[in-house]
Parts: sequence; C-alpha cells; structure tokens
Amino acid sequence: MDDRTTRDADMAARLYRSLRRIRRTEERIAEVYPSDRIKSPVHLSIGQESVAVGVCDVLGPDDVVAGTYRGHAAYLAKGGDLRAMMAELFGKVDGCARGKGGSMHLVDMDRNVLGCSAVVGSGIPVAVGYALAIRRRRQDRVVAAFYGDGASEEGCVYESLNFAALHKLPVLFVCENNGYAIHEPLSRRWAADRLTERVATFGIAARRLESDDVFAVRAAAAQGVAALRAGAGPVFLEVPTYRWREHVGPSEDYDAGYRSRDEAAPWMANDQVERVGALLPPEARAAIDAAVEAEIADALAFAEASPFPDARELHAHVYA
Repeated sequence: MDDRTTRDADMAARLYRSLRRIRRTEERIAEVYPSDRIKSPVHLSIGQESVAVGVCDVLGPDDVVAGTYRGHAAYLAKGGDLRAMMAELFGKVDGCARGKGGSMHLVDMDRNVLGCSAVVGSGIPVAVGYALAIRRRRQDRVVAAFYGDGASEEGCVYESLNFAALHKLPVLFVCENNGYAIHEPLSRRWAADRLTERVATFGIAARRLESDDVFAVRAAAAQGVAALRAGAGPVFLEVPTYRWREHVGPSEDYDAGYRSRDEAAPWMANDQVERVGALLPPEARAAIDAAVEAEIADALAFAEASPFPDARELHAHVYA
C-alpha cells in the first residue's frame, strides 16, 4: 500500500468515525428523550452530519468553531467532550455549561468550540469578533462559523459578512442550507435562490457546493482554510443538506403537511454515514462502531450519575 492509499484509508476511517459518532449519539438522544431525563429541547442534525465533519476535519486544534442551536454535530466534529455534552442535555452540573444551557448552548473552549446559541444568527457576530481578536493578536488561527439558511435572513449576518470582508478576517462562513426555516421552505421566503451570490457582493470568495458529499465538503473547506491562512480574507461555503427528523424533537414529521418522505428519499439514499462506512474493511468498520457505542454508553452513564446543580448555581456566572 503506497503512502497516498494509506492517507486515503486513514481519512476515510477518520471521517467515518466522526460521522458515526454524531449519528449514533443523536439516535441515542432520540431514544432517551421521551423518558424526560433530557431537560432541554433538542434540535437533531441527523442527515446533516457531513457538513460539520467535512469542515472540522481540516481545522487544527487551535482553530475555532461557532455552531448554531442545531449544534451537536459541530461540537462533536471539533472534538467536543461527549460526556460534558450529554450531562448538559440532562441538566447536570458536570455539563459543558454546568447544566444551565442545555442542547442549544454547547461550549467547550478547551477544544475551541466557541459556543452555540438559541438565538438565530447570533453566533455569527460573536465568531467575527473572535476572528478580529485573532487578527489583532497576529495568530495563525481561523474561525469556522456555521449558520442555517434561515439565519441568512438575519440582519446581523449581513453586517458580520460586511465587517469580516472589510477587515479581511480569517472566517470560514458555512451555510448549512437544509431548505427550511423551521417549517417554511426557502422557495416561500426568497424570490430567488441566490444565497451564495448575495454573499459574493461583499467581495467574499463564495461557493455553492452541489451536495453534502463529505469528501467534497472537506476539499472545499481545505481550500478555503488555506486561503484564510494566507490572509485572503473571509470565505463562504453554501452546502445543500437535509435534516431527517423534525425541526425540534426526536421524531419524524413527514405527516405534518409541509414536506414529504419522497422529498427526503434521495438524501437518505445518499446517506454519507453509510457511504463512507462502505469504503472501510468490515472489521475496521465494526471496530469503530463498537468503540463509538462504548463511548456513548459511558457518556450516558456519566450524565445519569452527575448531580443536578446546587441552587447556589443560580448566582454563579451571571452578569449581575
């Protein structure tokens, strides 16, 4: 086996492990959720994992990620602590936000996960501010800022794009376009489907991918990150993708009247978890699957054993 073949095999195994880890974590969350042990709403990214995985695979440990309220995938793809994430969902004091934030407010600054926010689009100006600090400190770091197509309608996003372009900040903006803002399709919100063109008007290198193929996402992200490190200014990627579960909650919603299972079928047929897993030798895939299941079981046990926050926590980490 030559060096390139080895590198390709290592990449496939690494990507599969990340994809599988996110998928199985969220499937277990969906199974546990009806028991009421999870104390916050959950926005699952089942079906969308390849966007975060492809982007985060090209980032270094010192690079920063800002996620959305559908942030499990970005948090885990960047190496976020699964035990701390699960404890946070359970509202326990060992959670990444000490049990106060829940699913929509994941943070792990040890892994440079800047944090997620329940307020649509609000993570983008924070990410840009962090990128400004990086630039002023002359650090060789970049920020990957994720947002959905719904957030593309928030004014702060456009203000942030303009500011980042004006100051040539090292931000990779990633629009996870799953076609819906909650239940409203993009076709009923925009007269023209030109999200990438709108961003390009700020003088930002902007590209729309054809699909959420994890290898294509990774290649585009690698090109973008290289440009950021060279000082070229911000880069934008629009990645079409699709969430398989309901907007918020553990279930499916194809009978809710706003989309059909037929619409989802092509995305499910091109499931990136299965596609990448099929590239691996069966024994290698089985070993990854077993390790992922063991890690998730450990995280759930950790969350169950962790105590709830003391009442005094109400007065800690607050502005006033």
